[in-house]
Amino acid sequence: MKPSVLVFDLGKVLVDFDYLIAAHRIAPLCPVSPDPAKFFNQHADLLINYELGKLSTRQFFDQVKAASGFSGTQAEFNSFFADIFTPIQPMIDLQGELRKTKLPTYIFSNTNDLAVEHIRNRFPFFSDFDGYVLSYEHGSMKPSAKLYEIVERASGRKGAEIVYIDDRPENVEAGVARGWNGILHQSPEATRAALQKLGLLNHV
Repeated sequence: MKPSVLVFDLGKVLVDFDYLIAAHRIAPLCPVSPDPAKFFNQHADLLINYELGKLSTRQFFDQVKAASGFSGTQAEFNSFFADIFTPIQPMIDLQGELRKTKLPTYIFSNTNDLAVEHIRNRFPFFSDFDGYVLSYEHGSMKPSAKLYEIVERASGRKGAEIVYIDDRPENVEAGVARGWNGILHQSPEATRAALQKLGLLNHV
């Protein structure tokens, strides 16, 4: 069976990101300036709850502020926190090629409201997908089966009809366990070769 839908992870597949960029901006506005390299590790539980949709953006800011003593405004924090992404252009181009073949494409990501708002506003490619399954909108994170079931319902596909690209082995394995075609993303070139092998791209 030739696959009929392609599902992309977002972070480290279509956009790179580095929380250290945000931490370097946030730390100087804390009364005891923390080590930027440790800042988000110290607040990992808050970030997970934000990506699960258990905290609103305002609640996330309030709780980080209470824990760190951050003295800036919410607008400053939002800007610092969200502006950590750079596009991975070869993968964006690859998705564009696949769209031209009329293959439906979806984004499937553990992420948060601020990140998605920023990416949607900053990177035009984000609007060029057939659907989005985002952790904070569904109260669940990969590799939980619940989120994979939502992808299947949203796309109307299941099993070998789905090709799934992700950089985290545990997330790919959860898809493969459902019969999906999993591609562990390590480089644009390797992912392109894997898609060619599945017959979704012509060999160049």
